[in-house]
Amino acid sequence: MNFCPQCGQSLIIKFKDDRERVLCADEEDCGFVHWNNPTPVVAAIVEHEGDIILARNAAWPEGWFALITGFLEAGETPEEGILREVKEELNLDGEIVELVGLYEFHRMNQLLITYHVRARGTIQLSPELVAYQRKKDHEILPWASGTGKAVKDWQAKRGIFNEVIEFKK
Repeated sequence: MNFCPQCGQSLIIKFKDDRERVLCADEEDCGFVHWNNPTPVVAAIVEHEGDIILARNAAWPEGWFALITGFLEAGETPEEGILREVKEELNLDGEIVELVGLYEFHRMNQLLITYHVRARGTIQLSPELVAYQRKKDHEILPWASGTGKAVKDWQAKRGIFNEVIEFKK
C-alpha cells in the first residue's frame, strides 16, 4: 500500500510500539496504522480410509504435496473452517479427531491452526488442486516450515520420527 485507506494521504514507515510499522503520514487527524497481523489459516491432516491425504496445489512446483489448508472466514470457528475446507477441496465429510497445534508461518505471515480430521466419502479435487497422494502415517517425510511442523508433531505423538525435508523448487 502506498496510500492510507482511510484518508488517502501517503503512508510512511515509522517505529510504533517497538516495531517498524506502516502508518498514515497524517498521524494527528487520521492515525491509521497497518498492524500487519498474521492471517489465521486452518490446516488438516486428513485421514481417509486408513491413509493420510496430501494434495498438490495448482500453483506449486511438480512434486510438492502438503496438507489441506484454507483461510478462516469471518463468523466461523476454526473447527467449522477446517471441515468446510476439507469439503471444498476434497469433497469429503470430516470429523475432527484432535487439535494438533498452532504454528507460525512467518514467510506467509500466517498463524496455522492445525487439526487431525478423519474423513469419509469419495475424493473429488477442487479446481485449485491438481493431484493428491495417499500415504501411511509413517511414510510422510515432514517438511521444515509451515504445516510440516504440524506433521512432525503429529507423527511424534505416534512414535514416528522421520527425517525433516526441505521443499526445493
